[in-house]
Amino acid sequence: MTDAINLLSDRYRGLETGELLEELIHAEFPRRVALVSSFGADAAILLHMISTIAPATPVLFLDTKKLFGETLTYRDQLVKQLGLTDVRSISPLPENEAGLDPNGVLWASEPNRCCYFRKVLPLQRALEGFDAWITGRKHYQNEDRANLPIFEMADGRVKINPLLGWRPDQVAAYYKAHSLPPHPLVARGYPSIGCIPCTSPVTADEDPRAGRWRGQAKTECGIHLSADGQITRSVTVQAPRTMGCG
Repeated sequence: MTDAINLLSDRYRGLETGELLEELIHAEFPRRVALVSSFGADAAILLHMISTIAPATPVLFLDTKKLFGETLTYRDQLVKQLGLTDVRSISPLPENEAGLDPNGVLWASEPNRCCYFRKVLPLQRALEGFDAWITGRKHYQNEDRANLPIFEMADGRVKINPLLGWRPDQVAAYYKAHSLPPHPLVARGYPSIGCIPCTSPVTADEDPRAGRWRGQAKTECGIHLSADGQITRSVTVQAPRTMGCG
């Protein structure tokens, strides 16, 4: 597994983000790679890039049934504006929801278990048949993500983090250059947006994900954790050059 990750790292070292995505979608993993998107604060960047490279690339959206209405509206807006043709809304199985969280308040007592059946299990099902998936994680978002690699191996699949080296000013510049609408909650102090009960606004001196599971040791929902609960760090490689905003 490590050899495969090292090979990918060497093969695509130094490419701009858009160039990297084009190679991965068309050459490395044709019809076998998906973008997992929250349609959150920074999601429009990868969605826009995908739309210009291959708009039929599968986009997996985890609808936990606890999301802000603004997120669902934003999803529909971006899908229409960008012309994405294969966006799949993935939800927990009704029987799991009825059996594990009949009152809808599991998040308050067992947030890890809530995330597991609302996000981890649905994503595992949705990724069947894919060899790789793309995430929007960035180094600046919090300490846990500060040293992530571009390529990881997780559950037998390659996980790709093409935006790791992007800075907040580059994110803002890309949105402006391509006339991408912001998530409506960003202006209300939400730089990272998940489920309603587990997301709060942040202050200027906090990291972007400080409002997720505030007051708890929890910093990730689980889809980016290994079986032992650790952030996966398969190999450290140089981040790709950011795609020009022009």
